[in-house]
Amino acid sequence: MPAAPNEPVLLRRDDGAVAILTLNRPQAMNALSGELIDALQAEFDRLATDHAIRCVVIEANGERAFSTGHDLREVASSDSYAFHHDLLTRCSEMMLSINRLPQPVIAKVHALATAAGCQLVAACDLAVAASTARFATSGITNGLFCGTPSVAVGRNVGKKRALDMLFTGQPIDAEAALRDGLVSRVVPTEKLGEETMALARTIASQPPQQIATGKVMFHRQMEMDLPHAYSYATNYMAGALQSEDAKAGIDAFVNKKPTPEWKGR
Repeated sequence: MPAAPNEPVLLRRDDGAVAILTLNRPQAMNALSGELIDALQAEFDRLATDHAIRCVVIEANGERAFSTGHDLREVASSDSYAFHHDLLTRCSEMMLSINRLPQPVIAKVHALATAAGCQLVAACDLAVAASTARFATSGITNGLFCGTPSVAVGRNVGKKRALDMLFTGQPIDAEAALRDGLVSRVVPTEKLGEETMALARTIASQPPQQIATGKVMFHRQMEMDLPHAYSYATNYMAGALQSEDAKAGIDAFVNKKPTPEWKGR
């Protein structure tokens, strides 16, 4: 189903140094249509070079769902392998763009996130969930194993928990998602907006160059074995200590000075 007449499928507003992207297909439970995938990709491409933005929040309109994954009406509109491969490739590239952004990305999850919608949550650097939110990789109940969602979800929650979700399609609640590592915080539903923006503003107040390079470093070392990870992180930190921000921050701590004004990225 399309967005409401004359409304874009993705909205953006900026709150200081925080960009807020809103999935805007509430009638379709914010299913990730090709149009919405492309709109997210275009916005991520813009954000990648937007030095005024230091943190990104992804939220969704509508009470029922954050996102229920791929738009199955669109998927069913063609039997073509090429059509399906192109759609999935664009979605995977969009998810990878979250990892590649210099800014941390926070999913603000107020309700149901399933299949590729759960993948979107897992692809974000952080996720704040309302206590009433639920998560599932539910493709199997429609006859389809959630292959691409398994990539991000498996890297968040580990093999056995991911396969439990993937084989059964059964939803987990917010507390289980927090326990398993799919989300980073669970808050009362009525405080979701307040708590998410407080986290985003805290991140946005940190030195942006350190955040951007630290995000790259973290994701890379997570894919390495332990000795290589320590070697890579050691080289990173030795270099980071030479930066103006690190020198100014350490000097402020040692000499009890006010927090310095951080350099831009």
